[in-house]
Order: sequence, then C-alpha cells, then structure tokens
Amino acid sequence: MGKLSATSVRAATRPGRVGDGEGLYLVVQPGGSKSWICRVQKHGLRRDFGLGSASKISLATAREMAREIRSWMEMGLDPIFERRKAQGIPTFREAAAKVIAANGKTWRNEKHAAQWSSTLEAYVFPHIGDRQVSEITGPMIRNLLSEIWLSKPETARRVRQRVGAILDWAYASGFRETEAPMRAITKGLPRQPKKDGHFAAMPYDKVPAFLRRLPERETFSRLALQFAIFTAARSGEVREAKWSEIDFETKLWTVPKERMKANREHVVPLNDGALRILRRCLELRLGEAALIFPGSRPKSPLSDMTLSKLLKEMREPYTPHGFRSSFRDWVSEETQHPSDVAEAALAHVVKSKTEAAYRRGNLLEKRRVMMDDWNAFCVS
Repeated sequence: MGKLSATSVRAATRPGRVGDGEGLYLVVQPGGSKSWICRVQKHGLRRDFGLGSASKISLATAREMAREIRSWMEMGLDPIFERRKAQGIPTFREAAAKVIAANGKTWRNEKHAAQWSSTLEAYVFPHIGDRQVSEITGPMIRNLLSEIWLSKPETARRVRQRVGAILDWAYASGFRETEAPMRAITKGLPRQPKKDGHFAAMPYDKVPAFLRRLPERETFSRLALQFAIFTAARSGEVREAKWSEIDFETKLWTVPKERMKANREHVVPLNDGALRILRRCLELRLGEAALIFPGSRPKSPLSDMTLSKLLKEMREPYTPHGFRSSFRDWVSEETQHPSDVAEAALAHVVKSKTEAAYRRGNLLEKRRVMMDDWNAFCVS
C-alpha cells in the first residue's frame, strides 16, 4: 500500500518531493504545479522517468505506470523506448518529414529541403519508406545504397548521409534501441572509383578570347557569366545578386552572409569590366526589379544550370565555377599579388586558426588593385 492518498496529493503544497513508495514521487514546484516521477536503480545506476502532470494523471494511474517501468527495467528493456513504442513508432517516411521540418529553419534556402525530399523519394522510400524506424537494419540500408553506389556515387553518398541523419534522430527520440551502423554499412559496399574533385577550369590565357566571344549575343545569362568572370565570384552569388547590394559610388558589391558559402558577408571591389556589365543591366532593368540578372520570370533568378548550359552551347568543356580557378592560376603565375589577397578575393575560409587571427581585415584596397589588374588582363 502506498504512502500517499488522493487527498494528500491534492493537499500537498510545500515545494519538494513526496514519496509514495517503490520509487514513485510527487514533485511539488515552488509555483504550485505538481508532477509524477519514477526513480529506478539497477546495477548501481539511478534513472528518473517523468510520468506527467499530477493534474492530469491520477495517483492510481501513476502507480500503474511506475510498476510498468520497474518491470521493463527488470527485464533489461529501456523504459523510454518501450513508452515510445506504445505511443506509436513512426515510419521512415514520417520520421523524414519531421527531420526536414525541424532542420528547414537552419537551411539557407528551400532548394536544400527539396533536394532532401527528391533523393529520399527516388532512392529510399521505395525500399524502407513504410517501415517503422525501429525495424530498419543495416542490410536494408546497404541494399538500397548498392543500387546507386557505383552508378551515382555522389548521390549515393548524399543518400547515405540523409538516411543516417534520420535514423540518428529516431535513436535520439527513443524510437530505436541502437544507432544506425552507417560506418559498417559503408565498409560492406565496394570502393567507389576516385574522381577528380576539381571543377573543369579554362586555362587563364584563353579567358580574354572567350570574353570577346561572349557578347556576340546579349542575354542575361551571358551578362551574368561575364560578371562572374570579372568578379571571380561563385555563380550562385551572381545569379541571386540584387541592385540593393551594389554601390556605384564606392564601386563595391556587398554580398550578404546568407548567400555566402562561409556564411560571412563578402565585399567585392568592382573593376571596370564588372561596372560596364552592371550599367548595361541597369539599362535593361524592368521597373524596380530587384534582381540584376533575372531569369525567365523577372522575380526569379537564373537557374543553377543556365550558365553551364551556356558553356555547352558554346562548346566549351568547362564549368562556370572553374573560372575562379582560372583567376587563381593567373594570380599565381602572372602576378606578384600575395596569396592571401587572392584567397580573400575568392572568399575562401582560412583553415589555420593562427593565420586567420592575423588576417582579420578584408584586404579591400589590395584586392581592388588586383581586380583592376585582372580586368586589364581579361580585356587585353
């Protein structure tokens, strides 16, 4: 027989814990709220399990819940996992939706969430989408990855990371008894062929001739690619550039941190080539359109494939991103500009903490001189 009664539970007002026996306690908070906890000790380890508010759970129900937890512990089961099981374990598809919703606030754009959804829909859900997360085993994950591991290696690695993240969430939420054995799964797959991780870059000595070909036809995609070359910026930063970021008086383009890979604001000195393109885009601007290089719809930027498609149409075996390498090679081989100035122009993160501590300035004036030299080379 427990020490508490329904009357004594209602009458308890002093902050603290009141024991009922066999590990069940009524916890009274300073503000007057009351709740139940069950304390269990086994193999020298003590654990407390919250059972809920005393205003919603009666003494009799709390005693029954406490007995159930003690039974689980005696049988070597995890009470949290068993309680989650009783509440209903989600399927992998349901868990994925929760993870995407939870992380969506921290992802930079909606495209990332769409990529998660599309890869899971194509490569994961047909295999394990309707299985409860507690049932998913290593062999199941290995089997779904094996179908694309060699044919689509980069996609397969992304799928592996996303499946692991969802199952980690399930484990942390008490829906799985163990973490997903992602490392062992990878060991059980064949070694992927090595691939050169660099973007195909045009040799810098070919850039001036290429820039003379680009204006043969005038489109926003061609203007955007020219601007990217003159500024050595990433294509995504260029495609989403807004007029509000341009200061013609100081000849500066300020890219907000939300659009930068390193999540830090980046200031770009604008040389004559970049300014010429901006003035032409200003002449083509429709009303108060915010985007400098609009896509097919004035309020939408150019797609991420537009510049790549342009290069293919021009029969150039290079990538838009590769022009950053062209710029970097030119700095190294043809100029005396310091390496750290070139790295700052490319908005590269300094990996060495010691070096980063000594490079807190943005080297703006040195970069301005370097970008003017790059412009002179490009139009030579």
